[in-house]
Amino acid sequence: MLCIINTADIYECKASFTLGGLKLKGLLGGLTVVACRLCPVSRSNITGDNMLWLLSVLLLLFACFDVWYFLRGAWVIIRSALQEPVRDVLAEQVTHSRVLPQDLDFMGHMNNARYLRECDMGRYAFYTRNGIFKVVRSLKATMVVGASTIRYRRSLALGEAFELRSRIVAWDEKSFYVEQRFVSKTDGFISAVMLCRQNVLRSSPDKILEFLCKRKVECPDIPEDLQQWIKFISASSQALRAESGLEEKTK
Repeated sequence: MLCIINTADIYECKASFTLGGLKLKGLLGGLTVVACRLCPVSRSNITGDNMLWLLSVLLLLFACFDVWYFLRGAWVIIRSALQEPVRDVLAEQVTHSRVLPQDLDFMGHMNNARYLRECDMGRYAFYTRNGIFKVVRSLKATMVVGASTIRYRRSLALGEAFELRSRIVAWDEKSFYVEQRFVSKTDGFISAVMLCRQNVLRSSPDKILEFLCKRKVECPDIPEDLQQWIKFISASSQALRAESGLEEKTK
């Protein structure tokens, strides 16, 4: 990992982090800049007032932003970039995790929203190791979640270790379709299954895969359950457009 920090720029809050050609910046860097700008810490003197400023800024950041999400996301990307790349873009990748106290809800098991958060982290690792993130950046494209559905089969308890298995099932002209499974390490039971439609903006899945693999990649056969889900999404979009009057406006 190459970390480039100009000493003169530290106090001007300008820092660039480079990892295998991937620059980490954005909101996480912006939070750092805000903290530096608002906290008047001198080069040679740290006073009680300065410490109070620093603690106040940190409190403000944690109150206004989900700081742990961005910190963990950056860590997942850095760690994945340092691991051996996965050459097979269709290969299933596995990340390991454990249910922590902050994951729990009032029922004492992993909160349903935490599953989606874990899926985010799993996709960050997945796209970093197989090179899709780097290609998306090279093509000046971006990816956003267009739809997701999750089925909960059995709850995950405090301290329970699990695997998150991610893979690309198929794609079309606009989106990748990703399946993610939560598998308990206790007995191998699949506790939850999530399907995600990852929309590609300013490019297409075919262009991304061709750029990455240096050849045309054929899409696997789309499973029947995924076909039904795609039809449901299309029907829902049409119904919502009709409800809002958009179909009439576009005729």
